[in-house]
Amino acid sequence: MKAEGKTTGAMPRGSTELLVRTKRFALSVINLYSALPGNTVCQVLGKQLLRSATSVGAHYREAQRAKSTPDFISKVEGSLQELDETLYWLELLEESDTSESASVIPLKSEAGNR
Repeated sequence: MKAEGKTTGAMPRGSTELLVRTKRFALSVINLYSALPGNTVCQVLGKQLLRSATSVGAHYREAQRAKSTPDFISKVEGSLQELDETLYWLELLEESDTSESASVIPLKSEAGNR
C-alpha cells in the first residue's frame, strides 16, 4: 500500500484510494480472524493480527486530519509501522501452519505492496 500524497494548499492529503484499500484490508483480516480455529495459538496470533491490521487504516485516516506536513508524515509512518507488524503476524500464521496459506497469501501480498 504505497502512499500517494496530494496537496491541498499547504496541508498534505493522502489518497482516497488508500482510505478505501486500508478499510477493505482491515475487513479482510477481520474475516480471516473469524475463520481461525479456536485454539490458543491461533487466537493469540489472530488477535495481534487483528489489532495491527485495523490500526493501519485508523492511522492513515488520522493522517487526513494532520495539522502540518511533518504531522502527516509522522501519522503515515505510524500506519506503515502497523502494516509491517501486520505482515509479521500474517507470516507467523502461515509459517506455523495455523491458517490456510490460500487465505493468508492475498493479505500478505496487499500488505507487502508498498
